[in-house]
Amino acid sequence: MVKINPNVKKLLYIIGFILLIWFCSYDLDWSSLSYFSWGSFASILKSMMSPEWSFFYNGSGEDVLSLMIMTVCIAFVGTAIGTVLCLPFVLLSSKNLWKKNKLIPRIGKFILDALRSFPELVYAIIFIRVVGPGPFAGVLAIGVHQIGMLGKLFTEEMEKMDEVPVEACHAVGANGLQTLFYARIPQLLPIYTSLILNHFEIGVRSASTLGLVGAGGIGAMLIFAIQGRRWGRISIVLLTIIVTVFLLDMLTGYIRKKLR
Repeated sequence: MVKINPNVKKLLYIIGFILLIWFCSYDLDWSSLSYFSWGSFASILKSMMSPEWSFFYNGSGEDVLSLMIMTVCIAFVGTAIGTVLCLPFVLLSSKNLWKKNKLIPRIGKFILDALRSFPELVYAIIFIRVVGPGPFAGVLAIGVHQIGMLGKLFTEEMEKMDEVPVEACHAVGANGLQTLFYARIPQLLPIYTSLILNHFEIGVRSASTLGLVGAGGIGAMLIFAIQGRRWGRISIVLLTIIVTVFLLDMLTGYIRKKLR
């Protein structure tokens, strides 16, 4: 077997990475850069420096604060639905739970792959046709997508967990259900909780865009403001989203720290 010099190997990796970038950007239309204007960009930034604070809360239920709260609620309920409904697929997809049957885990993983293949916006468009426009369509869109995302991550953690406690339970006569509750779940619960909190944050960011297609939340206000070139309103919406995500990141980080 021919051994390759480490320096040559690094050089080949760099060349391969450069070729990959070139291949991916080859068909991009770079001529659009000729339309870019620093003056227009600076003008937009200047306009966004004066947020419409009066639109933050006016008691109408259609203000920024009310719609941001709705967005967080959509993400929370959607994540809760995805967490609960992904658990049966985790039990089907984990290879260490089906050591004598390799087909069932493959089927379970294929279903999870299919569910997370489509972004939330696609699901939102579908559910708007099914249940009508509004927050419920957004909840279903996030929930179904989270089934695939959380199911994949939960399955990976289940498959790489320490099997020693499980074997100890089997040694004293415990069955599969007992080992699940007394050996697997206690070991995986902190990790699963951390993943759920992380995907709740992701769900908030996703829910912020679902309003673009009529699935409730703050996205509808954002797209209307962009279409109307109301930069002050765009500014207060974006500022609210940034602050909300920052506060949620601090809160979930605190909870994760307590779970360690």
